[in-house]
Amino acid sequence: MSDAIEPDTKDWTWVLRERCPECGLDSAAVEGRDLPALVRGWGPRWVTALARPDATRRPRPEVWSVLEYACHVRDVYLTFDERVRLMVTEHAPTFANWDQDEAAVEGRYAEQDPALVADELVAAGEHLAERFAAVGPDEWSRTGLRSNGSAFTVETLGQYFAHDVVHHLHDVSA
Repeated sequence: MSDAIEPDTKDWTWVLRERCPECGLDSAAVEGRDLPALVRGWGPRWVTALARPDATRRPRPEVWSVLEYACHVRDVYLTFDERVRLMVTEHAPTFANWDQDEAAVEGRYAEQDPALVADELVAAGEHLAERFAAVGPDEWSRTGLRSNGSAFTVETLGQYFAHDVVHHLHDVSA
C-alpha cells in the first residue's frame, strides 16, 4: 500500500526525563493536578484543526493527515482513560498492548468524518479530564506496567500522555 505509514518503534519514555526537541514540551514539568485543564484546553485546538479544508489530506504520503492524527489522539484519550482507571482500582496492573499503527488501519482513520471525530475527541477528552480530576492525592504514585515492561505512576503516565497530545498538536500546527 503506497499510503502506508512506517510503524513507530521508538521508545518515547525518554520524554519523561528530557524536553522534547521537536514539540518543546518538558513532560516532567506537567503536574498531575494540571491535567484536567490541559486536556480540556486541547479539545478546541483539535476542533479547529479538523475544520480546515485540507484536514483529510496528507501533507506527504508517509505523514498522517490532521484527521488521522485526531483519530489517533481520540483513541489515545480512550486508552489512557482505561489505563488510569486500572491504576487507581487495581494493584500494579499490566496494560494490554495497544498497537497504534494497527489501530489506525483497523479504524480506517483516513476515512472517518472530521466533524464526528471532533465531537468524539472532545467527548473522550472530557471523560479523561474527569478521570484525572478524580485521582486522589495519594493515588498519583500508584503504579502500572506497559506490556513492554515500562513502569509508570499515574502521574508519569499522565506526563507521557501529555507529551503524546502536545507532540501531535505540534505535528498538525494547531
